[in-house]
Amino acid sequence: MAVRAVNSCSIFRSAASPPLSAFRCLPFHLKTSYLRAYSRLGFSFLRFGSDRRPLDHGGLRSRSVHSLVDSVMEELRTSRRRRRIRATSKVEIQTTGDTLEGRLAKRTLQKGFLLEFKKDSDRVLLAVAQKPDGKKNWMVSDQNGAVSSIKPQQVTYIIPGVENFNHVDIGDFIQKAQDNLDPGLLEFAWVELLEKNKSVTTEELAEMIFGSAEPLESYCAHLLLSKDEIYFTMLETKGSCSVYGPRPTMQVEELLRRKLMKEAAEKELEDFIQLLKSAKVMPRDAKPPKSSWLVEEKIRHKIESLKSYAIDNCKNDDQKKTAGLILKAMGLAKAASSAINLLIDIGYFPVHVNLELLKLDIKTDHSEEIKAAAESLLVESPDPDELNRKDLTHLKVYAIDVDEADELDDALSATRLQDGRIKLWIHVADPTRFLHPGNIIDRAAMKRGTSVFLPTATYPMFPEKLAMEGMSLKQGEICHAVTVSVVLHSDGSIAEYSVENSIVKPTYMLTHESASELLHLNLAEEIDLKLLSEAATLRLQWRCQQGAIDTASLDTRIKVANPEDPEPEINLYVENQADPTMRLVAEMMILCGEVIATYGSRNNIPLPYRGQPQSNFDTSAFAHLPEGPVRSAAMIRIMRAAEMDFRNPVRHGVLGIPGYVQFTSPIRRYIDLLAHYQIKAFLRGESPPFSAGQLEGIASMINMHTRVARRLCNSSLRYWIIEYLRRQPKERRYHALVLRFIKDRNAAILLIEVGFQASAWVSTAQIGDEVEVQVEEAHPRDDVIYLKEVVR
Repeated sequence: MAVRAVNSCSIFRSAASPPLSAFRCLPFHLKTSYLRAYSRLGFSFLRFGSDRRPLDHGGLRSRSVHSLVDSVMEELRTSRRRRRIRATSKVEIQTTGDTLEGRLAKRTLQKGFLLEFKKDSDRVLLAVAQKPDGKKNWMVSDQNGAVSSIKPQQVTYIIPGVENFNHVDIGDFIQKAQDNLDPGLLEFAWVELLEKNKSVTTEELAEMIFGSAEPLESYCAHLLLSKDEIYFTMLETKGSCSVYGPRPTMQVEELLRRKLMKEAAEKELEDFIQLLKSAKVMPRDAKPPKSSWLVEEKIRHKIESLKSYAIDNCKNDDQKKTAGLILKAMGLAKAASSAINLLIDIGYFPVHVNLELLKLDIKTDHSEEIKAAAESLLVESPDPDELNRKDLTHLKVYAIDVDEADELDDALSATRLQDGRIKLWIHVADPTRFLHPGNIIDRAAMKRGTSVFLPTATYPMFPEKLAMEGMSLKQGEICHAVTVSVVLHSDGSIAEYSVENSIVKPTYMLTHESASELLHLNLAEEIDLKLLSEAATLRLQWRCQQGAIDTASLDTRIKVANPEDPEPEINLYVENQADPTMRLVAEMMILCGEVIATYGSRNNIPLPYRGQPQSNFDTSAFAHLPEGPVRSAAMIRIMRAAEMDFRNPVRHGVLGIPGYVQFTSPIRRYIDLLAHYQIKAFLRGESPPFSAGQLEGIASMINMHTRVARRLCNSSLRYWIIEYLRRQPKERRYHALVLRFIKDRNAAILLIEVGFQASAWVSTAQIGDEVEVQVEEAHPRDDVIYLKEVVR
């Protein structure tokens, strides 16, 4: 009698001993031992608490997968040291007794034999041989009752000792085999064979672990060996017969470690899927907060993988693979839209998440370091131009902007001189009062390039407190500015100009609507505002005489009050750029840009001169089109792109002026701030901080940031306009102008009430005609809108 100790239990084997399959309490069960190990280690996987609330309820606890694996592997090594396993790195095929050729004796298939065959790449079935089919193939009846012809190479195992097997009994045979399978028996056999440096056939393994090589035991041994990826490797095969050898100890331990890691990862994924499913069915107001998904490292990794997949920005293959596994486990298609909807369903994304904002990685906040530096500037920064500022606080100053503007960086004044000419002042906020090129705030602003104005939020170029409290023009307060003053000839051309550091005290902060009301009231005490309007009219007439192209159209603004809500409040404003107060502000900004360009040219100051050549542009070709949006849209389509020069002004054909420099928004646009740095240095009698070449390099980077921001603003505006249209009553009708025909009767149209361009099939044949349309479908997330003409 041989005695073999395994895991502190003894197995007694003798010729009279019953097969191991007869034992109901097996001595070694690998998976059970793993679970015991998990329990002893105090390991628990992610799970919901008793109240089924995820993340912030139930107290999720876990240990590192690697820590678990190391502990279990150490236990296995200790166990094996107790058994005094003598491992070897090379396994030799058994040579005593029967020869290898004899052990791999080919079995000839006969009618009634029970066999295993490969149905396809994913399925292995049992079948009974019925009759030959040609010279080599056999007709078989498989476990599903199907009859098919199989090739010899499809046969993976012929169960020995079976004759005249009835195919209706296959199911029962399979069930008995499954009941007898215990992968833990393989380790027992592996230890035995590794010590003796022996290989084994299927039948020999059956005799060894079950005490019998009967058909059922042999098939069980075959299943264990064919599915084993840890203990044994196939050494030789001949037809349906194979010889297996035990793997070296170190290799087994490595495979076990990998298996444990895989099982732990699968358990983590399974628990995470339960978290997702639980959060998904919760009411929207009860879903876990976004922050709760980011506490646990393993959960955060999976959430970030889903997020990256949703915005098509996976940083590595692991993120892509993880997201794919999650979507598959959730029963969702492997697509970005599936990840988006899932993150919305669990409450991680708001319903109206701005995906473009995430994709473009726009910074939405300033670092604590930048905020602290900004605070210091507000407290400690002296005014370098204090002794060189002209006091203009006696002027009535109008700041006109949109109602939600936070950064006010320009304002206007006007008076009539004794000779009848109009004198204008354009006061521009002076952020260089706090900044100089290269300091920490300046570098941060350069990286942003521009403030970003979205329907849902504003992301300023400078820290908010510095921009609003220090740099902006504020009503009734003494403010630092750079003032451009201009005297106009009676035809609207520039007669005189100056550029000076100044201090001003804004009198009014007006919206375009309130400015329009004041103009219409024609109040005697607001004669300065009327002069500004008169000057704007003169300037427009003069520019048009110089070849300016009027591209005024409808401008849409949207303000979303509570964007995190599923149904946020949407406020839509449509502004006509031809409105008198819109014209007034635009003309003064253009005038300021022309003066700065002239000033820079005459004093040889490198500046970001902006131009737009329009040679051979014949406006008479568009005379047949109605003035306004229709004509503007036609002309814009064929205009050349803007150009920049950093040494000399470039004619701006669209504006009809000899040169132009953006100067009036230094708090919002870094390209304007660059012009301020150059002009302010000249006013101090210093050399400009940047050469033309340096300006060109900086402007190239800034323009790239600006294009990204513009793309984000346009896509966000379009999203919310489509969302606005989606919510309107289906029966609502919209007036639309036909801008052009795309193909046949499919036309580009402008919805007048919304200021939104779309396309629709129309019955009219004339550009400029007005039609009525209804919204059939609107899907903002997919950027899709379908309009249908209402035929009267």
